[in-house]
Amino acid sequence: MDLELFFADVDAQPWAELRHAYGAATDVPGHLRALAGEDEEAASEAVSELYSAILHQGSVYGATAHAVPYLARLAGAGYRTEDLLVLIGGIAEGGADDGDTDEAACRAAVVDQLPLILSSADAEEPGLRCAAVWAAATTGAADRVLPVLRRLRETEEHPRVRAELIGAVARLDPAGTAAVAGAAIGGPEPDEVRVVALLACVDGGLPWGPEHHGAMLSLLPADGLVVDHLDQERNEPLQYVVEALLRRDTDADRDAAHALLDAALRSTDPEARTEALWAAEQACLLSRSAPERLAGVVPALAADPDALPAAYSLLQKLGPHAAAAGPELARIAGGEGDPADRALETLVLVAPDLAAPLLARDLGRRPRALRAVGGPLFGVVVGIRSLPCDEALLAAIRARLVAEDIEDHEPIPLLYLLASWGTGAAAALPELRSALPRFPAAVSRALVAVCPPEHRAETARLLTAAAVSGPENGRLAAARAVRELTGETGPLTEVVAARLLDGDDVQEAAELAAGLGTEAPELVPALRAALSDPGSDRVTPRMDCDIAVASALWRITGDAAQAVPVLAGVLAETGRMWMRWTLRRAARAAAAMGGAARPLVPPLEELLTDRLHAPAAVLALHAIAPETLDGPRTAGLLLDSAEADADAELALEALVLLGPAALTEDHRRRLTALAEQDLRVRSSGVEPTICPADEQLREQAREAARSLG
Repeated sequence: MDLELFFADVDAQPWAELRHAYGAATDVPGHLRALAGEDEEAASEAVSELYSAILHQGSVYGATAHAVPYLARLAGAGYRTEDLLVLIGGIAEGGADDGDTDEAACRAAVVDQLPLILSSADAEEPGLRCAAVWAAATTGAADRVLPVLRRLRETEEHPRVRAELIGAVARLDPAGTAAVAGAAIGGPEPDEVRVVALLACVDGGLPWGPEHHGAMLSLLPADGLVVDHLDQERNEPLQYVVEALLRRDTDADRDAAHALLDAALRSTDPEARTEALWAAEQACLLSRSAPERLAGVVPALAADPDALPAAYSLLQKLGPHAAAAGPELARIAGGEGDPADRALETLVLVAPDLAAPLLARDLGRRPRALRAVGGPLFGVVVGIRSLPCDEALLAAIRARLVAEDIEDHEPIPLLYLLASWGTGAAAALPELRSALPRFPAAVSRALVAVCPPEHRAETARLLTAAAVSGPENGRLAAARAVRELTGETGPLTEVVAARLLDGDDVQEAAELAAGLGTEAPELVPALRAALSDPGSDRVTPRMDCDIAVASALWRITGDAAQAVPVLAGVLAETGRMWMRWTLRRAARAAAAMGGAARPLVPPLEELLTDRLHAPAAVLALHAIAPETLDGPRTAGLLLDSAEADADAELALEALVLLGPAALTEDHRRRLTALAEQDLRVRSSGVEPTICPADEQLREQAREAARSLG
């Protein structure tokens, strides 16, 4: 290849007008030059930079498709051919076959390079053959690729390449490959080939039989067999098989998945057991029945002192279904240091009655166990575990709250736990009052929960002082607590007014002002001053503040003149990213206004086309203009949202509002499935919250089905 002519062509391209992950693609020519240079370190760095820029975390851009022909020409000329074929395959992997998108353009650009890609499938180096086979399969061009790959499969002898060929053919023709793959799983093939053949059987939809079960177990530990394969979706074979079987969602396949896990978890090979533990954890996140079905293997895990610590994460997901491990966990938790803390962390989730006295014994040195109790986690409030109101634990918490060495983050779960016990923790009032100046926000909430009637006056006096002259970060919480205890609004009104005027905690202050409603007309000037300037370019936090302020103005004055334009401005921002919760707040605020928000009907109707926003829009339209909603059509939209876990809780709430007349028999069937299906509806989020949140959603769906008859 004439590099001078090649780079003249490269330099003639409009890279400054093309975009990649970091903006204008003006750096692409430099990376291409580095690839063709003699400096190996610079060439390696160029590959890394190209991944970051034009295939950023799997995303492609306008510059990506434009770069493909140049990457292919360098690969064809022998410049880092294997690396570039893998990069080109990655560019095609997430693509679409048609449409006017960057993904479709990238897929088409790679398809255009198939002659070059397939020419490397006969290369001498096995790694290069693997890269070519994988890249060809990612194009999805089955009619052009399959004949070549099938021919190569007949003569290829290298185990890794044979495995890559089976995986590639299965990707393009899963059903047609299954029979061939089935013959390979028990034959004389190397294990690297057998494991990929087994995955091809699953992809092809073959019934899972004893021969597949036995083959999978015989291949464990299997992760190392695919570690060099380019197909990253199948780089954990046992987990892949289990999830594939569970997603088939039949009784037979669930039985097969759980039988496989049970047998693998009983393996005496530590590496095989590690793979099984991970696969079992993922099964719990996917299947509602998995925790109960996996309970049978818990005694075996608990009986092996070497296996048990590695199983803690799984036991935590099994929760009460792992109660059989409680005595052994309690034994370990009675020891010292981090091993005891890790065991106690698991015991809190598995057998809380056994955990409470052990937590009390050494409360200040059990941070893991304390976090497992509950409270805020990554901004999400994780439900408080059902630890009993144990006398020893209550005494330990009281002592810990006033200890000199207590750290700032430590009291949060303690205070949440006290609040969950309510007045049963009233004995802690002296310590809570002492801790109020140091931890005003969290202590204020706990005081309201635990304070019995005879102590409310004295507690309210302390909280009033905290609201007036306590630390700034706790005044709102203290003032709110005063109102909850006594109904007195003066301290809360003063603190809210100050926050609104200072511009601090505007959203929370405005939400509290809305709660005061007509009791706080003096807040109106401060609320109006807190609104953004009309027409300003607002970020979502600023819009959230404006929604709260608009809602407060409506609740206090009953005048929609200011609130409606504010909400209309927010509802017009549907094209922005990360607007889910902001639009939901705006729709809820509109719903609270009822008929006064009628001007918002058009933008709310626009939201019905988006599954993520439809539930909030339906809720608002039902309150504002119910005649605009077609019952059966709207019920279908809400079920679409719930099934896709797109604001599922609000979708079910809105579905109940529509009433029984809106539901067809198919709607009722779908609602029943949401409640009773095995696959979890909630499958994303902070991991410790997924299963509890899905169980709550399941109960909500059951209640909705009951109420809608």
